[in-house]
Amino acid sequence: MVAASRSNVLILALSQALMLSAIVLTTALAAILGSMLASDKGLATLPLAAMVIGTAIASLPAARLMRRHGRRPGFQVGALLGIGGSLVCAFALHQGSFSGFVIGHFLLGSYQGFANYYRFAAVEAAGPNHASRAISLVVAGGVVAAFLGPQLGQWGRDWVGGEVFVGSYLAQGALSLIALVLLSRLHLPIVKTVQVGIPRPLREILRPPAVRGAIFGAAIGYAVMVMVMTATPLAILGCGLPQSDVTPVIQWHVVGMFAPSFFTGALIRRYGAPRIMQTGFVLLLGQVVLVLSGVEFMHFLSALVLLGVGWNFAFIGGTTLLTQACRPAEQLRVQAANEFTIFGLVALATLSAGWLYDRFGWVTLNLAVVPLLIAALIATTLIEQRLRRETLAA
Repeated sequence: MVAASRSNVLILALSQALMLSAIVLTTALAAILGSMLASDKGLATLPLAAMVIGTAIASLPAARLMRRHGRRPGFQVGALLGIGGSLVCAFALHQGSFSGFVIGHFLLGSYQGFANYYRFAAVEAAGPNHASRAISLVVAGGVVAAFLGPQLGQWGRDWVGGEVFVGSYLAQGALSLIALVLLSRLHLPIVKTVQVGIPRPLREILRPPAVRGAIFGAAIGYAVMVMVMTATPLAILGCGLPQSDVTPVIQWHVVGMFAPSFFTGALIRRYGAPRIMQTGFVLLLGQVVLVLSGVEFMHFLSALVLLGVGWNFAFIGGTTLLTQACRPAEQLRVQAANEFTIFGLVALATLSAGWLYDRFGWVTLNLAVVPLLIAALIATTLIEQRLRRETLAA
């Protein structure tokens, strides 16, 4: 990559780290705080569900805004939503308002809805020859988030006297402010100049099995990861382990999510995106086996690390396959459909996580994801075989 491309990819990776630090902080705290604020404990994960719904809903207007005005203004709007959401959450905690806490998380999810396009912007900055590497580097920004997010949550716990965790959400707002400043230095080509040509109707764009498989596989991998991760803090406390065990489990889960990104791109170039996605689904199934083996700290820790690595392979593999399967003029439309589908399913998974855990328990929640993972594994295997036949025919 040329120097300008490297600079843009670096800014996107740092912005990704700051955004994900805010999201990881929320992930570690929201279910526990939701359980404290909600009258019905089955609604404990509603704030996280609202965050994911915000991500899904924001993905469509974010794509339109960036197509009309460029990536940078869109990303800056997202950072402003992050600042606003953090302040609303802090005020809701101060007031003891569960509904306000949910609204704040919806705004935080909208921030993520805009920021999820960082990885696609990185492809535009780096060029198609460096696509998998650029995606991996941006997603790898989450390694910083693994440590910064939970630590800020703990450091900010008592910043505001008598207001537990209000300071944590104020710190989260500061991260979004830093991202806003950083994104002002981003210089990317206008989306219209990158996506030349006449796009086909969306139904026709989504017809190829590789496109549908990329979206389906990434959505299943993401939904399974979020469902299990969302319920984990509740399960740790429900199994009698101390609250202090939550932070390291979430931290190392996030490390598992993002640390493999340093080499996932190289693996995709060598073995192909479908094969890496298949590996991800096998790892996610392995996580279920670890859950069934016990409920001690090390069971949670090892299962959540494997959950993170499986997500990484499924998500980056799916993203790369999607960019390879679409024409340049169709990328933004497909990206919007991809993000909306993924986070619509993730929202359903997040909302059901609290209900499943509260009604049926930790083991049943994990067993419920097995059929989805098997379906995704079969789908990506068929896609790999189809692509191999097309390559041989060519």
